[in-house]
Amino acid sequence: MTNTAQQNELANAIRSLSMDAVEKANSGHPGLPMGCADIATVLFTKIMKFDAAAPHWADRDRFILSAGHGSMLLYSSLYLLGYEDMTIDQVKNFRQIGAKTAGHPEYGHATGIETTTGPLGAGIGNSVGFAVAEAKLAAEFGSDLVNHYTYVLAGDGCLMEGISQEAISLAGHLKLNKLIVIWDNNSITIDGAVSNACSTDQIARFQASGWNTIEIDGHDQAAIEAALLEAKKSTDKPTMIAAKTVIGRGAPKKAGTEKVHGAPLGAEELAGAKAALGIDYPAFEIPAHILDTWRAAGQRGANIRGDWEATLAASAHKAEFTRRMSGKLPTGLDAAFAAYKQKLAEDKPKVASRKASQMALEVVTKNVPEILAGSADLTHSNLTNTPDTVPFQANNRSGNYMMYGIREHEMGAAMNGVTLHGGLIPYGGTFMVFTDYARPAIRLAALMEIRSIYVMTHDSIGLGEDGPTHQPVEHLTALRAIPNLYVFRPADAMETAECWEIALASQKTPSILALSRQNLPALRTEYSVENKSAKGAYTILGDANADAVIFATGSEVAIAVEAQKELTAQGISARVVSVPSMELFNKQSDAYKAEVIGSAKARVAVEAGIEMSWNKLLGDKGRFVGMSSFGASGPIDALYAHFGITPKAVVEAVTAQL
Repeated sequence: MTNTAQQNELANAIRSLSMDAVEKANSGHPGLPMGCADIATVLFTKIMKFDAAAPHWADRDRFILSAGHGSMLLYSSLYLLGYEDMTIDQVKNFRQIGAKTAGHPEYGHATGIETTTGPLGAGIGNSVGFAVAEAKLAAEFGSDLVNHYTYVLAGDGCLMEGISQEAISLAGHLKLNKLIVIWDNNSITIDGAVSNACSTDQIARFQASGWNTIEIDGHDQAAIEAALLEAKKSTDKPTMIAAKTVIGRGAPKKAGTEKVHGAPLGAEELAGAKAALGIDYPAFEIPAHILDTWRAAGQRGANIRGDWEATLAASAHKAEFTRRMSGKLPTGLDAAFAAYKQKLAEDKPKVASRKASQMALEVVTKNVPEILAGSADLTHSNLTNTPDTVPFQANNRSGNYMMYGIREHEMGAAMNGVTLHGGLIPYGGTFMVFTDYARPAIRLAALMEIRSIYVMTHDSIGLGEDGPTHQPVEHLTALRAIPNLYVFRPADAMETAECWEIALASQKTPSILALSRQNLPALRTEYSVENKSAKGAYTILGDANADAVIFATGSEVAIAVEAQKELTAQGISARVVSVPSMELFNKQSDAYKAEVIGSAKARVAVEAGIEMSWNKLLGDKGRFVGMSSFGASGPIDALYAHFGITPKAVVEAVTAQL
């Protein structure tokens, strides 16, 4: 190993801050920062293009710490590089409430954190989306405006998670040559040696998936630099660099063992590690000459950024590129949607809401050039394509439709990466029941407060003969339980258009569109300037002082409407409330909620799912018409009758309360 004294000093600054922060917090993971400090030093001081003074520069290289438990590696580096909001006090307050230095990196807490990681594999999943976004935007705007790399530091655990295979196979297929993954090959997990649970030849695995591979000593900074420079030369493959490291490098008794993975070193081991590494300065006090060198590295990209800004200023693409990176929607979209909804009022189409979604998407894909559509191999079932979508492929970076293959988790994670990169708005489709496969990515989108849009079709027993394996029953409730996630279940084409409007405008909230396979009648047959779905719930039929109120979503709103007619024939007044989004309804004023809920003697909710998420609206005495078991295989009408989700059942639930 040929590290110079200065190289070791720079890396040891990361190690020192990381060890001290974990020790002070009495919690954390010192092993990875100690083992990967040389990698981070080379990346940040010699390889990556960025400017610490302009952390949102659109053409910066992105660094993703997929092994998010090693967060002090990132926080230490950001402080040393001079990121304004990563102060030494933030480092000292590692893992404390209110600090930017959370236990795992949290997007939005501090600049320089490109994505939230922690669930292993999430970062490498995101990275494919980052690399896709770079490639597509470069094809659109030119390499003088978009020309950067995505670097990932992943551990053994990341590569064991199933999402990693989905990610690396998709990246290899798409030949994402500007994606570089560094594998922290330290052979240790929490339970001990990796060999206890895994004997995969990772080099062969990546090569089989279409990647270049390079093997190096992860503590030799010259070798690290040479490998990264070699990786950047690739024109047709992503690259994985297998960096052999020692977890907890420098710790006299714990280095190379699981004991240094996820716990403070302890006073004796900390002192021994600092002595072995030659760190002779007090905790959290980096010597001036070392800090000055790091701060200079943080400014390396200032002139490059200045040149780029001059290029942007002179570019014919300036206005559009700036708008796209800001996340603002095109100004003509509102008028296009208004015209489309006026046509819906005239045509009154009886279509499945998945088809209504495709109809709305024709408006979107014509008017929103930043859309990146896609499906997990269900395009012709999800109806996520339009005449304006063209597949994004290795030989066509200008495409705007992702063929994700049967990779639901990776689809969600890649969509999040696309959103986080900026400049594009992704939506992706699969069957509603397969939100189980995508749920970790959906949850992280909600946590990060980003605009990822999930098109989930075949949303109930209404999908019919495919049976209970494909019929979502508990899924609506499970998704509604995720904070900061809009779960839309529109009742007809008009509501579907409104829900798409809301999803596109919601920059800080991801959305689920739960859509039917079966045709639905047009219930909203008059054009309204107001987006009624934006309030989450509204009266679609009936008078305010009715004896009964019937709440429903999606395909069951039509059932509620039929029940209302039967009740009217019996001399019982009833009001039907469509609830396209419980989350938006919960955000309304108390006065509006009271108006919608009303004071009817009878309350009923009908939905082809389980009851749990309806308890708040129903109160103590209301009745639920829906599912309490898994589904069955059979024709759609027969299934609804079999499970008692019918107008008759709704009528009986109402009359039982009167």
